[in-house]
Amino acid sequence: MADSYLSKTPSASNRKTLTMSVWIKRNALGSSPIYTANTDISVDASGSFTFDGDNTLHFRSWNGSGYDFLTATDRKFTDTTSWTHIVIAQDTTQATSSNRIKIYINGEQVTKLKHSTYPSQNHDGFFNSNILHNVGRGNDAGIKFFDGHMAHFHFVDGSALAPTVFAETDSTTGEWKPIMSPSVTYGTNGFFLKFENSGALGTDSSGNSNTYTLNGSLKQSVSTPSNLFCT
Repeated sequence: MADSYLSKTPSASNRKTLTMSVWIKRNALGSSPIYTANTDISVDASGSFTFDGDNTLHFRSWNGSGYDFLTATDRKFTDTTSWTHIVIAQDTTQATSSNRIKIYINGEQVTKLKHSTYPSQNHDGFFNSNILHNVGRGNDAGIKFFDGHMAHFHFVDGSALAPTVFAETDSTTGEWKPIMSPSVTYGTNGFFLKFENSGALGTDSSGNSNTYTLNGSLKQSVSTPSNLFCT
C-alpha cells in the first residue's frame, strides 16, 4: 500500500462486540498498521489492529494516557512470501476476561501471548464509534502505512465470529483458503472489502454500501490467497 490507504467515519454502533477477518501478505517487516480508529492524532487516543515494530501482531486500545486493553501475539510474522489469515473477535460482554478478545491465525486460536491485558466487562472500544477509521494507515503523529497485500477484509458489527465463518480447509490440498461468499450478517457498520474493482478499491460488497474512500494511489494486485503469483 506504500503511502496509500482507505478511510471512512462511520456512524456510532456496537463498540462491545465485533469481528475483523482479513488475509495479509507482507512486503516489508516492522511497524505496519492494518486497521485503526482514532479520535485525534494530537492526543493519540485510538484503537489499533497492527503489526508492531518487532513484527508481533497487536490488537489494542489506547485512551491517551494508558491502555484500555492490550493483546499481542508472542509469535512474530516475518514471512513476506505467503498469505496469512487473521481474525480478531471482540466481545467485552463475556464474563471470562480472556474470552473478550480472541486472535486466530489461519484458523487456529493464538493462546501464547506477549501481552494479555483484556478489556473490562462491557467496555466500549474505539472501533465502531463515530470517528475516523483507516484501512492501511496508522493513527499517531509518526504516521505509518501498511506495506503489503490485503484480500477479503470483513468487518462484522455486533457479532464475535469464528474463523471458520470466513475460511475453510481445502479437502484436496489440506490448505486453509477463503470462503468466497461467506454467510454473514454484517450489522450496521459491517463491510466486506474484496478489492476486486481496480477503479474503486474501497467498494463494500456486504450489501451495506459502507464503501471506504481511497486516499493516494492504491494499486490492485493479481496475487490473492487463492492464486499466489511471484511478486
